[in-house]
Amino acid sequence: MRLPQSPPRGIIQPRSLRYRLAITLHNMALTTHPAPVSRAEAFRIWLKIGFLSFGGPAGQIALMHRELVERRRWISESRFLHALNYCMLIPGPEAQQLATYIGWLMHRTWGGLVAGALFVLPGFLVMLLLSWIYARFHHVPAIAAVFFGLKAAILAVVVEALLRVSTRALSSPVHWYIAALAFVAIFFFAVPFPIIMVAAGLTGLLARRLLPVATSRDPHMDEEGEYLIDQMHSEGQLAHAAPSAKRAVKVLVLSAIVWVTPLLLVYATLGPQHVLWHEGVFFSQTALVTFGGAYSVLAYVAQRAVEQLHWLNPGEMIDGLALAETTPGPLILVLQYVGFLAAYRFPGTLLPGLSGFLGAVVTVWVTFVPCFLFIFLGGPYIETLRQNLRLRAALSCVTAAVVGVILNLSVWFAAHTLFREMRAVAFGAEFDVPRWSSVNVSALILSAVAFVAMFRLKLGMGWTLLSCAALGFVISRV
Repeated sequence: MRLPQSPPRGIIQPRSLRYRLAITLHNMALTTHPAPVSRAEAFRIWLKIGFLSFGGPAGQIALMHRELVERRRWISESRFLHALNYCMLIPGPEAQQLATYIGWLMHRTWGGLVAGALFVLPGFLVMLLLSWIYARFHHVPAIAAVFFGLKAAILAVVVEALLRVSTRALSSPVHWYIAALAFVAIFFFAVPFPIIMVAAGLTGLLARRLLPVATSRDPHMDEEGEYLIDQMHSEGQLAHAAPSAKRAVKVLVLSAIVWVTPLLLVYATLGPQHVLWHEGVFFSQTALVTFGGAYSVLAYVAQRAVEQLHWLNPGEMIDGLALAETTPGPLILVLQYVGFLAAYRFPGTLLPGLSGFLGAVVTVWVTFVPCFLFIFLGGPYIETLRQNLRLRAALSCVTAAVVGVILNLSVWFAAHTLFREMRAVAFGAEFDVPRWSSVNVSALILSAVAFVAMFRLKLGMGWTLLSCAALGFVISRV
């Protein structure tokens, strides 16, 4: 049989002009450096991320990874994960701090302020409106039924976040053990979160020395590729990321002034007995001692704001998280909801609406100003330690401990959502367990629907929350 002398139509011949052009374009794509990003373009992208940042920290981090690592190639995978580990170690919302960190690397202080502020602003405005609606109308049966449905769906959202974080954080048996011990410590013995974080970090340092294989460096550490921030580093444009004692003192002093000035105004005009002063002090403390983002902060805030200060009840706390889940921005904006309700209910000499608005502003201010401080102060030192394998091991173990804390929150949510009553049990340590006879069948059904929708049908979080809210309304009419 005689073979054909030319390839079939549609096949590029090895020496043809089309073949050489394709190879040239391919090589150009591999060697082309990413173009510099102007401030105007960065503003537009950060604003877009701010409006699309639904889904809690897991969804927000995934959004930034898709936009900034994969699509725009602003930051490499290794830098992204290194920054994320640091943001999970320090107090505050890790997703917002991650945006601040990347913005700071690209455009110095201006970039960090814009990225962090635009990550919060859309959610702040929406949460302000929703908090006012809740404060005015949540006792209306129809509104209460909608929030009942949202509350049941939140359990599935929290569990999904737990699974997403655990798949990334628990990469070795050491990490699994740390997550389990963190859950036992916080659930059964109420060990403070900072102690758990310090213990996890020290365990990571020890494990790196004794079990180097179990804490080996991240596979993305040696990745090759052209990214904008890497290019800036090679061209000497990251001088602002170099540690400086003079700069650190300046950042610390200016941040402290910006942080406390509104509190001093509240103290001078309304006095130390007003709820706005108490909110400013309480949420300032919260900003310093709560690690791991919104999921870990809720247990701390619920204990203080619900059980000790009596600003709201456990059901309203879960309603607040449901509201935060339906808005863009960090989930820690649930604190804004708490601040609004507390100030609305205890307005003093102010009008309730005005007091609630000021409570939301004060809460957000003292919550997020420290987030910028931690990035601008610690960022340069973390950048210099990016190749330090011992630090990476410590940070990865801290992230594993956060998984145990989120598991604790999942259990707490499940108990308070699916059961109407809790009882204390003393078994080596005292902790609460649900009364099985008080199970809420409607909540159980709605939670099951949410789990099926998210895990089986792969329905998005927004559609799941909307569906459960509608079902809650229908059930209330039956």
